[in-house]
Amino acid sequence: MSAVTAAARFHADDLADFVAASPSSFHAAAEVARRLVDAGFVALAEDESWPAQPGGRHLVVRDGAVLAWVVPTTATATTPVRVFGAHSDSPAFKLKPRPTTGRLGWLQAGVEIYGGPLLNSWLDRELRLAGRLVLDDGTAVLAATDALLRLPQLAIHLDREANDHLALDKQTQTQPVWGLGSPESADLLAELAHDAGVDAARIRGYDIVTADAARGAVFGAGDVFFASGRLDDLASVHAGVAALERAAAGFDAGHIAMLAVFDHEEVGSATRSGAAGPFLADVIERVQRGLGADRDERMRALAASWCVSSDVGHSVHPNYAHKHDPVVQPVLGSGPILKINANQRYATDGVGAAAWNGWCEAAGVRSQEFVSNNGVPCGSTIGPITATRLGIRTVDVGIPILSMHSARELAGVSDLHDLSLVAEELFRR
Repeated sequence: MSAVTAAARFHADDLADFVAASPSSFHAAAEVARRLVDAGFVALAEDESWPAQPGGRHLVVRDGAVLAWVVPTTATATTPVRVFGAHSDSPAFKLKPRPTTGRLGWLQAGVEIYGGPLLNSWLDRELRLAGRLVLDDGTAVLAATDALLRLPQLAIHLDREANDHLALDKQTQTQPVWGLGSPESADLLAELAHDAGVDAARIRGYDIVTADAARGAVFGAGDVFFASGRLDDLASVHAGVAALERAAAGFDAGHIAMLAVFDHEEVGSATRSGAAGPFLADVIERVQRGLGADRDERMRALAASWCVSSDVGHSVHPNYAHKHDPVVQPVLGSGPILKINANQRYATDGVGAAAWNGWCEAAGVRSQEFVSNNGVPCGSTIGPITATRLGIRTVDVGIPILSMHSARELAGVSDLHDLSLVAEELFRR
């Protein structure tokens, strides 16, 4: 087994930094914006007019979503768009109203389940709280604690059959501890307010989730593995950001290169910052109008456009091979995956497959295919949603991982870097 390249190792280390800076979707959007502004992009506000001339690098943030794009100086009213799409949210626990709870001398956090996490994977880990606080003047501030909470498992001595059938009650057995004392004399929101440097009395609303506090790590023979929280789907977000940073330098493609990062994919995408909302369509329309496009020209541009929807997929698991297709079995370290489903849970078709394989070949990257076992239900992505909303030709891709929706997921170091190389090819070609 050969070690990964220095470039792939650098990419993984940079991803570890990115995940650490992105404990919530709001932090992820802010980190994308920070990195791109440092790379020369200009942040725009949705309630202001936007530049109308061709050329330029811009981005706009909406809650936990962010869109960034590069317009060539030669752009016209019919210039198509190349979109690399991903999502910023991950399965977690989310703070309920009146979150400071507890009993029997313990302080606990009142939480509900966000998305579909592997509940048992959250046991006995140090957790952070992160998200946004909305203040009495309507402003929103980001807040994130250090390691603060833990969901302690019941000792084997008190449940001798735990190894046979451990199943957590979603209400009574998923409330983490964060201190000792009486809930009447404590305030969990004050911990977040302190981190954000604001008065807790000013908080009027919040969107706060848990995140694994441990940093991402490279390990395994030849440093082939990367383990981290929130790889679904920050691995794709980071790949897209890194690719757009590189592609933006001296950009002269015949299309608009766009990174689209959406929130709320794990709960259906049906929000103003989700892929089923109007964000992407609105921004593309505004960019096209800035180029002088009428409706006919806009439709012509979209007809020539592409969206690559990137999200993680399942690697074949050596201990559960029967859960996978008996022939199509992607594995870590063998390249990004092309995701295929006969019932269009993924948007890939023959034309999309050909285009994806062409981008991979041009980037010098191997690609694998993913298809579900017929007896195992297939998930979905932002791909079919984007194709439906905009009519853009869309292909679903990603990287193979193990432990999907665990508090800490497992990827291949080389796959992470290879995905970014293909995304760069999409932006440049």
